[in-house]
Amino acid sequence: MTQLDPSSPANPEGHTPPKGGVSFYQAARGWKSWVFTLDHKRIGIMYLASVLVAFLLGGIFALLVRLELLTPGKTIMSAETYNRMFTLHGAVMVFLVIIPSIPASLGNFILPLQLGAKDVAFPRLNLLSYYLYVIGAVFAIYSMITGAVDTGWTFYTPYSALTPNSVISMTLAVFILGFSSIFTGINFIVTIHALRAPGLTFYRLPLFVWALYATALMQVLATPVLGITLLLLIAERVLKVGIFDPAMGGDPVLFQHFFWFYSHPAVYIMIVPGFGVISELIATFCKKPIFGYRAVALSSIGIAIISFLVWGHHMFTSGQSVVASMIFSFLTFLVAIPTAIKAFNWVATMYKGSIWLATPMLYALAFLWVFTIGGLTGLFLSTTATDVHLHDTYFVVAHFHYVMMGGTIFAFFGGLHYWWPKITGRMYNETLGKWSWVVTFIGFNMTFFVQFIMGAKGMPRRYYNYLPEFGPYHSFSTVGSWILGLGFFLTAYCLLSAIWKGKKAGDNPWGGTTLEWHTSSPPPLENFLTEPRVSGGPYDRT
Repeated sequence: MTQLDPSSPANPEGHTPPKGGVSFYQAARGWKSWVFTLDHKRIGIMYLASVLVAFLLGGIFALLVRLELLTPGKTIMSAETYNRMFTLHGAVMVFLVIIPSIPASLGNFILPLQLGAKDVAFPRLNLLSYYLYVIGAVFAIYSMITGAVDTGWTFYTPYSALTPNSVISMTLAVFILGFSSIFTGINFIVTIHALRAPGLTFYRLPLFVWALYATALMQVLATPVLGITLLLLIAERVLKVGIFDPAMGGDPVLFQHFFWFYSHPAVYIMIVPGFGVISELIATFCKKPIFGYRAVALSSIGIAIISFLVWGHHMFTSGQSVVASMIFSFLTFLVAIPTAIKAFNWVATMYKGSIWLATPMLYALAFLWVFTIGGLTGLFLSTTATDVHLHDTYFVVAHFHYVMMGGTIFAFFGGLHYWWPKITGRMYNETLGKWSWVVTFIGFNMTFFVQFIMGAKGMPRRYYNYLPEFGPYHSFSTVGSWILGLGFFLTAYCLLSAIWKGKKAGDNPWGGTTLEWHTSSPPPLENFLTEPRVSGGPYDRT
């Protein structure tokens, strides 16, 4: 990013980062120092731990679903249990993992550091947003125990209005999680506008900050629509008011409009922070300024705007008019433009760069591979003629996972490896990190690439049983899921073992140029011993 001003009291000897200060871990002790903390770094770590626990839970559900699909017919569970496992996997991974993973955990920790600020604008609101996340998670777990929902993670009506299991408590959990997301978004917007270090203009902001800013706008504007929709669903079940249930005069397609008006921006709430992470990784590990900085920065805002206009491409087969389908198809193609700007500029940055294939950069390269596949296969689904055939098949499952898991989760893991030395003050075993990446990358592609073929051949998604002709594909995909799970466990061991036996990390082990690398690892409680002043352009290198 930008350089510290050589005349800044935070940098009295040119570009030497300030030394000294007590790390935020040592500033206070005991469980109360965590439970009641207002420090954005501790809140980010609590978010990170919670997200990783939810990731483990959602991953177990996924492995159980894939194990059931190892063979046709019943393998380990009944059809009803399969539906519940499928729903819980989707709900946990979307609402408890992917949406909060980068903004709430890495964003909370890194954003104020990259701005040169002491904390976020509203520390108490930040802590409240975390506890709302916990309360929402508790409601979700309660719903799993008392009668796990089997409606699918989209809660489509009229089934979700009629099924007897814990739909109300699960949708209430998502409603509460939505407030957590909104509060985080508000906090980030105000922090970026009000707490930037002197000299840190908008066009000197790190691209990770730009991505979080665009994400926050979507969180604040789109999430209330989901909240209202779920409240209407609860009201229909409790008060027997006809809103979505056709038996009471409601319209189930109305639920789809409301849900996808939120959920398509939610797709970008999940992925745009990942774009920001990848921009940081490529600039650092190619030792070059990011190519076309302003285009990459503004493309995040462009994605945020267009994301509100494309929800109808989820409904090409729901009976909407031909004209509406044509308009939504055009807009869906349009959203590919700012996304492609990022991809082309990342590749241009790597051109003639001094590329360092450290573990974070490997995740960035994996992201480029899998997200490009996910994005290009989305073009098949945005074209009405091909979508009619591919809709509700495993082609959609593969596309979704290549974008969300291969995109967001790979970016999340890349960012986690990149900032782990800053968060913990310790370096992980680089060899083990690379091997865990290899296993994860192979397992992911084995699991999901074959599903494109299944979907093109007509294998419906969400089905408990299938024709024998799809057996080899499902078996191959299930074996891939085991390898993928092994890769994640290796990654967890790599990172966690570093806390106890990793070498001490320097303040700037990667040679990064953003402000978080101009303070100690881990940072002091106040982030910087004196307020930094910034000069120069973003990602400048000297």
